[in-house]
Amino acid sequence: MKNTVLTETHIALGAKMVPFAGYNMPVQYEGVNIEHEAVRTDCGVFDVSHMGEFLIEGPNALDLIQSVTSNDATKLTIGKAQYSCLPNDEGGIVDDLIVYRIKEETYLLVVNASNIEKDWNWISSKNTFGATMRDLSEDYSLLAIQGPNAVEKMQALSSHNLADINFYNFVVGDFAGIDHVIISATGYTGSGGFEIYCKNNEVKQIWDKVIEAGAKPIGLAARDTLRLEMGYCLYGNDIDDTTSPFEAGLGWITKFTKQFTNSENLAEQKKKVLKRKLIAFELDEKGIPRSGYDIVDGQGKQIGKVTSGTMSPSLKKGIGLGYVAPVFSDFGSKINIQIRKNAVPATVVKLPFYKAK
Repeated sequence: MKNTVLTETHIALGAKMVPFAGYNMPVQYEGVNIEHEAVRTDCGVFDVSHMGEFLIEGPNALDLIQSVTSNDATKLTIGKAQYSCLPNDEGGIVDDLIVYRIKEETYLLVVNASNIEKDWNWISSKNTFGATMRDLSEDYSLLAIQGPNAVEKMQALSSHNLADINFYNFVVGDFAGIDHVIISATGYTGSGGFEIYCKNNEVKQIWDKVIEAGAKPIGLAARDTLRLEMGYCLYGNDIDDTTSPFEAGLGWITKFTKQFTNSENLAEQKKKVLKRKLIAFELDEKGIPRSGYDIVDGQGKQIGKVTSGTMSPSLKKGIGLGYVAPVFSDFGSKINIQIRKNAVPATVVKLPFYKAK
């Protein structure tokens, strides 16, 4: 089990620690609902230092990124970031990731913690371009400062105007007394804020000053309820090696203006009727949908599976994502979630579940 630099800090704060993606991580401090509400209404900070960071550099860095990712990285200028995925050879997804353009020939790829080794091996195997690759995952820490009051509460910690960093943009500058950190607006909660990428020996100072400035420490359980209320996919649940970008509603990050891994087959798939689609649903009655529960029709016949589900702290009702045949995927369609012996009625809805006031 790996620890982040802040593991002892979390324990001292009374966090409940759990194994996650090979790391000892804080799942909650005061409770999921309290922490969720803090991010939706004020400001919270997550230690997400378990995420992976790869630096891709050199004259052919862009060529490598273009060949392994589904989105069009030529659109990236310095200071911009892009959500993308790594398609595999069979039509599924190796991982989803964020690509940052740091300098003219320098890119940062941020990947999921559980996939660091898999992603590194995959990208390395495709690096016929001679791009320089460095795995910085063990050397860097990452804090996500999220919530509608994040900018206001943290502004005194930086000389940059944090309000000027638009969504999926970033700056390299000073924060909490540390120079040359990445301050990015690529949040996973839907409530605004930004992320801080720094070296391991800098993160404790930054964390302490962020807490001092008024951020509440938030665990991974609330991170999951927050992302699910936005309908953001979680790798391993909603997308994996067997799901295609089109099934998962990620056609918007799949650009056929270039060739990339399996792009010809994906282009063909785009033209055909899908066998299944990822839907969002809300329960019409009391109940909590969970990953792995069956989705059934009115006759009790299985038509799909729940991939993510929870009791929404903001909506006070059961919400979830799952795959069904396209015939059941229209907004307003009635389905049922098999919760133990009960087929609980649900309605297919449009994302996001949570809409900021």
